[in-house]
Amino acid sequence: MVKLKKYNGFLKLFVIFLTLFFIFSCSPKNYNLTKIEGKQIPVTEKTAETPEIENFIKPYRDHINQDLDNVLAYCPETLDKSTGKWQTSIGSLLADVCLQRGNIVFKTRENKSIDLCLLNHGGIRAILPKGNVTTRTAFEIMPFENNLVVIGLKGEQIQDIAAYIIKEKKPQPLSGMTFTITKENTAKNIMIQGKPLDLSKIYYVATNDYLANGGDSMTFFAKGVQTFDLNYKLRNVLIDYFKEVDTVLAPKDIRITEE
Repeated sequence: MVKLKKYNGFLKLFVIFLTLFFIFSCSPKNYNLTKIEGKQIPVTEKTAETPEIENFIKPYRDHINQDLDNVLAYCPETLDKSTGKWQTSIGSLLADVCLQRGNIVFKTRENKSIDLCLLNHGGIRAILPKGNVTTRTAFEIMPFENNLVVIGLKGEQIQDIAAYIIKEKKPQPLSGMTFTITKENTAKNIMIQGKPLDLSKIYYVATNDYLANGGDSMTFFAKGVQTFDLNYKLRNVLIDYFKEVDTVLAPKDIRITEE
């Protein structure tokens, strides 16, 4: 008869080893990122190496370019934001257009009228050149996806708008509002739609959603009593205006004066 006693200890150790091996091999492993590698792949105009891709993209690109280069109107002079201390030709035009076309939507939806419009100088990203005006022109001037928003502000916040413009010393696009800057750098003779400012009245101010949310430190919009998103992109406002007119005429009226 074979004696297996001397193998019992070895078998026990072997069983324990297998058990621990399977336990640890089945347990989840924690991996740590130790290295990141990458390389720059340049984008070039060369398409000879990938004619299939070029042939696939070309019809879509040609269609888009045709739409973008469609002539909508004519501008007899170049309008830009670099000329003017308190207002610019392109800024006044944009503010006027947003007020006018925004009113079409606002009156239909809310049966109310927009009193004034305030945009930001930095939001204008290109000139409006002399010559044919196309859809591409609108995309270059307003490349962002900002919507037109109307906010109900009390008369005190209208005073804050004037104070903000004076403090920033930039020609912010403004329409529907005029005032005079005193020698003490305060605003006087604030007029809204040709009438003196009424501190007890609610005024409806058109702007973009970026500014409505406090962008460019326009914190006075946060004090609004009502907010209406017209779901009307500023770029589309501009395109619709170009389609409506034959010739783009820059506003010539003075909106901010100094003593």
